[in-house]
Amino acid sequence: MKGNIRHFFPGGNTSHGFHSFYDYIISQDTARRKICIKGGPGTGKSTLMKSIGTFFNDKGYDIEYHHCSSDNNSLDGLVIKGLNIAILDGTAPHVAVF
Repeated sequence: MKGNIRHFFPGGNTSHGFHSFYDYIISQDTARRKICIKGGPGTGKSTLMKSIGTFFNDKGYDIEYHHCSSDNNSLDGLVIKGLNIAILDGTAPHVAVF
């Protein structure tokens, strides 16, 4: 039994500059883990997050994929809802506050 999958763009360029909802991906009160991964372009950050998402979705967990606003094939984050775990791309220009 697979869980639900949701896709988001938690940040984007607007007429007032970049607007971000990254602080609201998972609250500090409910988060069991926030994992920040870093690496250069093409090193496999998005591939790793997609693989982890597929693994846990196959186990029945609901998954949120948070896509990059400038490249929808790239992931900026992944949330495993039932476990309250977030995996975030911590490579510049991303800013993750823990």
